[in-house]
Amino acid sequence: MAGKIKKVKKASWRHDFLMNKGLYFLMIPIILYFLIFNYAPMFGLVIAFEDFKPTRGILGSNWVGLKNFIDFFTGPNFFIILRNTLAISLLGLFIGFPLGIVFALLLSELKILRFKKTVQTISYLPYFVSTVVIAGLIIEFCSSNGIVTSLLVVVLRIPRENLLTNPDYFWAINLISDIWQGLGYGSIVYVAAITSVSGELHEAAAIDGATRLRRAWHITIPGIMPTIVTMLIIKCGMLMNVGFDKILLLYNPSIYSTADVISTHVQRMGIENAQYGYSTAVGLFNSVVGTLLLFISNYLSSKFADQSII
Repeated sequence: MAGKIKKVKKASWRHDFLMNKGLYFLMIPIILYFLIFNYAPMFGLVIAFEDFKPTRGILGSNWVGLKNFIDFFTGPNFFIILRNTLAISLLGLFIGFPLGIVFALLLSELKILRFKKTVQTISYLPYFVSTVVIAGLIIEFCSSNGIVTSLLVVVLRIPRENLLTNPDYFWAINLISDIWQGLGYGSIVYVAAITSVSGELHEAAAIDGATRLRRAWHITIPGIMPTIVTMLIIKCGMLMNVGFDKILLLYNPSIYSTADVISTHVQRMGIENAQYGYSTAVGLFNSVVGTLLLFISNYLSSKFADQSII
């Protein structure tokens, strides 16, 4: 019986290949791309278990086992770096993520098409500005005489200082700049999902006397819930991948206590201090934890919300 099933599967696969061989040939460049640029470099993860020396190469460097991981876990900065990474990510998850949904809901309520498109275009523009330019603006605005600093001095009576030299302000600066840059672009997928929600449901609810807020809560949000859950799972899987480039451009030794995250720690130890084995071990740890978070969030979503991406 098992032999017959295998023959049927083999025959069906062969038939499918003959019917769609053009599509299979189109897949070859994509498969080669991932093999060359994503899977082949994974051999370099061996460096995480070595005292890697470029002059000796991967195969010639001394094997140290888990020493690099132990050095990271027992290092004086481990809990600070982990705390900063999770804090910055969770702030984006609990504040930035819902704001994208709210912004999409507000856009859907705009009835004047020209005004709606203008608001959308303006909100999308910051996303396409270079991170270097964004970082330069933040540095200028948060300097001792910057516009943001001057405003906070007048409104909140804080001491006049460069805000990027005070570790207490970095999380707020990073969060606000992330929201400003990514709010409009991050709402695109929700705006598209809202357009697929049946207008007849809204008309029926309006006839029954439901307000806009109630229609949004009971019709629009449930209608886009699969999209929200999918984006939330992806966001949870990226909790350990904080925006490395902007933080690298903004931070300095005076705010390492709140600005240094795993990705910047890897860059500093690997590129600046030439501790290649150690930095590879930290990066591997970060990737493994991120993958586990993705699978855990997907499992919890499928169990409690009947939605999953796998």
